[in-house]
Amino acid sequence: MEEVSDLSMLEELMHRPEGISTVEKLLNEFEAHERDEEKSVEEYRKAFAGVKDPATRFIMQMIISDEEKHRAVMHAMAATLKGSLNWRQPAASLAGAPDEAETKKKLIAVTEEFIDVEKTGIKQYKKLLKGSSGYYHGLFQILIEAMIRDSEKHVEMLEYLSRRLKSA
Repeated sequence: MEEVSDLSMLEELMHRPEGISTVEKLLNEFEAHERDEEKSVEEYRKAFAGVKDPATRFIMQMIISDEEKHRAVMHAMAATLKGSLNWRQPAASLAGAPDEAETKKKLIAVTEEFIDVEKTGIKQYKKLLKGSSGYYHGLFQILIEAMIRDSEKHVEMLEYLSRRLKSA
């Protein structure tokens, strides 16, 4: 009789939102966020269709490009989780066969070079930042600060990649 009770409780858990695994919950959140990103891109496009001002068009295109990248990131993470849950490897999955040793060796070297390039770029952007304040009502400053943040993000990603390549 106790076994029936346990089965009933397990079945009840599986049919409640709280009964799903943390991986399934995360997958649902990624997929929902991916849909939201897609809607955002469409809303941005609609809102700024026909804008003639070059600065406004440029800024909005930068934002739209970022939103498209965010959607692609969410899609890749969702595909990876989905593949793990289904024991499959969807095309967009971040999981897969590692590179061969010779390729890894080349990637490690070039990754280290790119880290240096990005760090040098950050220093150069910071110099440009000082000289650009006040131009175009602060627009140049905002754009340079965005490039600094992007380069810092690139360094973080490249350092992760370097550690990953060295450990595999």
